Amino acid sequence: MTKAAVDFDQSDEGPFDPIAEPGTDTGLPKLRILVIHNRYQVRGGEDSVVAQEVDSLRRSGQRVETLFFDNAGIRTGWDRLRTAYEAPYAQRGIATVVDAVRAFRPDVVHAHNVFPQISPGVHQAIRAEGVATVQTLHNFRVTCANGILMREGRPCEDCIDGSPYQAVRHACYRGSRLGSLAVARMIDVHRRSGTWTHDVDRFIALTPFARTRFLAAGLPGHRVRIKPNGLADPGFDREAPRNGVLFVGRLVPEKGVATLAEAARACRIPVTLIGEGPLESWLRDTPGVTLLGPQPPAAVQAMMARAEALVVPSQWYEGMPMVIAEAFSLGTPVVASRIGALADLIVDGRTGLHVEPGDPVSLARALNQIADAPVATRDMGRAARRVYEKEWTADVVTARALLIYREAIASRANTAARDAA
Repeated sequence: MTKAAVDFDQSDEGPFDPIAEPGTDTGLPKLRILVIHNRYQVRGGEDSVVAQEVDSLRRSGQRVETLFFDNAGIRTGWDRLRTAYEAPYAQRGIATVVDAVRAFRPDVVHAHNVFPQISPGVHQAIRAEGVATVQTLHNFRVTCANGILMREGRPCEDCIDGSPYQAVRHACYRGSRLGSLAVARMIDVHRRSGTWTHDVDRFIALTPFARTRFLAAGLPGHRVRIKPNGLADPGFDREAPRNGVLFVGRLVPEKGVATLAEAARACRIPVTLIGEGPLESWLRDTPGVTLLGPQPPAAVQAMMARAEALVVPSQWYEGMPMVIAEAFSLGTPVVASRIGALADLIVDGRTGLHVEPGDPVSLARALNQIADAPVATRDMGRAARRVYEKEWTADVVTARALLIYREAIASRANTAARDAA
């Protein structure tokens, strides 16, 4: 472990609950917060978000300790088999969390990824200790075995209100029926036992769209709040010269890079791609695009600040792509598919442009609009920067997190009082 009573409205306030402004927590007692997270074998955006949130909470004066589990230790076939069997109630992981709760006595425990070494069962154990819990829903694994609501290159919602065991037939988790069975069993156990309806005081969804999917899956609406991931301000040069459009991400089919490559042949603006993945060799032989491969974060930021627009042509729902927050912070508008969370995050004609997913003609038309209307494009970039300043700065997002924590604490106290009466 790294050393590091108001009655709130319980009504369903709808998907567009307001973002707290900086300073709303001023004068209130500082909180003791335990952050738990199961790191991934390949470090990704979620791990970075957790680290950044912890830093922001500490800078705001809260007392924060962390308990991180690491999937890098799951190496052998026996390790994988044991972890899969234990996934619904990972007793060893839960016991470690309970020990940390008893040692630190936090006001609230904030859980991020709990798969597979902690498990959703941790919420019941923390509740038994009388401590409030908050769960950030970074993906859709409360209802979908692969966590992304996608199958065979298209969005799939079969398990939202159906049996999670459909994932076994389609081998949704890493192409493995055995692995899919383990995850589906975990989903089924906690759906049936009421973990999500009884044991979690507040959920955090990253976008309004994600909230709608979680409510469709049965999560209690009055407990699901919206809080995007925050981002430290990189600064914004309003007059910096800009040229071309930029794609940043994994070079995989669901990200729409094949659609982008086809659109690039028919547009009047340079198209640059940063990233790596299975389509990399194919893209190197594709005319109309410049492929740079993976780049250091500083180089990505510099190129994004000089781009006329960022392109996100995804063919799946996406979660909360940090590249969009990064683009907005740099005053770069976004051309994105009109699908899932992307339809929420970009306002068509104001902070970017919408295109039809998988449609190279629609995408080429939008890219040509960026090329042909530099003044309007600059205006969209400035509007994007204003959205970042209002909703995605570290201060704003941390204030929102603290509000959610205090709601969770009050909710847990009220429940305990009712149980004791």
